Amino acid sequence: MILDAIFPGVFLSINGKIGLFSVVLLLGVWEVYSYWYFNNEKFLKLKFGIEKHTIDCNNLNEHIEELKKTRLDINSYDYGFGDRYDTSRYSFKRNEWKKTERDGKVHNCSASVCKAANDQPFKYLCKYFDINVSEETLSHLENALNNYLAAYQGKILLEQERDRLMQTLTDPLPSLFYKLSKSRLAKELGFEPVRLFDIDFQTYRFQYVSSGGNSSYEVSIILDMENLEKFIKYIGDKLRLRNSAKGQRALMTPQLREKIKQRDNNTCQRCWVSVKEEPNLLIEIDHITPISKGGITTEDNLQALCWRCNRTKGAKLS
Repeated sequence: MILDAIFPGVFLSINGKIGLFSVVLLLGVWEVYSYWYFNNEKFLKLKFGIEKHTIDCNNLNEHIEELKKTRLDINSYDYGFGDRYDTSRYSFKRNEWKKTERDGKVHNCSASVCKAANDQPFKYLCKYFDINVSEETLSHLENALNNYLAAYQGKILLEQERDRLMQTLTDPLPSLFYKLSKSRLAKELGFEPVRLFDIDFQTYRFQYVSSGGNSSYEVSIILDMENLEKFIKYIGDKLRLRNSAKGQRALMTPQLREKIKQRDNNTCQRCWVSVKEEPNLLIEIDHITPISKGGITTEDNLQALCWRCNRTKGAKLS
């Protein structure tokens, strides 16, 4: 038990049960001691000593949140809206009618289209969600996948770096603060809370509701990182068949990202900081000539940048 670790052998037990008064008293003592410690000169000096690193971690945390907000500009074709009323003389329940949704991420269709979408999701996603098989679409999907992968890796590296910084302070700090109150210690040192990894991957749905309102059927396609990578390959293959010149481009996949990192020795090609100097440095993959300026995904147009340089570069040419 936590309190046993903090105050070994102090508890009063009654028939093997911890006395409530003892628990409240010891928790109170712990809180008073914590308040005193986190406000004394010794701790404040330690906090000031790593302030630069704390700010850097918080900036990375903010950058990860920005990456997680990447959205796919994909919506069902706008067929317009109509109002449906049951004007029959009979009181049919038509319960399934209530499941009909009108949303840019939902395509209302026949049962046969639903079945086909389940069998060939990418084909029907393109057909009914107004997705053009084009270089622009492919680049848009690649950018989203690249951002999601960077956010996922960035969160892991951020947590590792924060733990590393706190562990370097375990000698001057009572070890219990790190072992039992790591989140409290991080907060007192000025670290912003690392949010749970909650990328809101977009879900696209084909929905069938019978005209009689007695049956319904639905197919959901979640464009998470695994499905997004497959979708990129699907679009890329379609482009290669249409235009052999486009076939010379690469596809932004996790494997390509790692290949570029290794080629550039996990070193930022702008500020030249590497994972050797910063073991938990987030390295991202950048288009040297941005997609917005006509650049495409080819190995000679990709470079490794640290998250700081990539964040400040924006759409500027190198």
